[in-house]
Amino acid sequence: MVIDNQVLEAIDLEEVFLVGPFKFKNRYERRRYLILQKKTRHVWPYAVMASTRLTELNDRLNKIESKSKRKKYTKIVQKYIENEFTEELKKLTKTEGQILVKLMYRQTGATTFEIVKDLKSGWRAFWYNTTASLFNISLKEEYHPESVEEDFLIEHILRRNFQKRRLKEQKPSIEIDFLKAVEKWQ
Repeated sequence: MVIDNQVLEAIDLEEVFLVGPFKFKNRYERRRYLILQKKTRHVWPYAVMASTRLTELNDRLNKIESKSKRKKYTKIVQKYIENEFTEELKKLTKTEGQILVKLMYRQTGATTFEIVKDLKSGWRAFWYNTTASLFNISLKEEYHPESVEEDFLIEHILRRNFQKRRLKEQKPSIEIDFLKAVEKWQ
């Protein structure tokens, strides 16, 4: 860049969005936010791990040419994941389960229902979703901070915790217009 016959070098920097503390209208809202924050922090590592494992699984499956070998490999990975995490996931509350489903969508760009359908079958996905619905959880739930207040609160919690380095940041797989969400919900 040249200004007044002087050559100045310019460096392009990545845009930084600082997330300030949430402003509450009353004690009830503050309490609700703090509970949601605790639950979001609790399930975030599971969402990150699941999206990482799913990416690795898909990369490996793309390298396997035979459909039967892909199916066999998927079963081996599924058995490992079930043995490793089933007990921990059973301990989640209903709310934590629904937050995890939303965060899975945030991190993978697909609903949990779609993931199960792709890896297992539509029939299995149907029954998993039916079972989850007994606990008021929908595996078809998506994540939209711009239009759903609870999703905005979750996104606000995540960004505040990334900023304070309380949670390890992982970029979402979906497009999130956080400024639009802030304008709508604050």
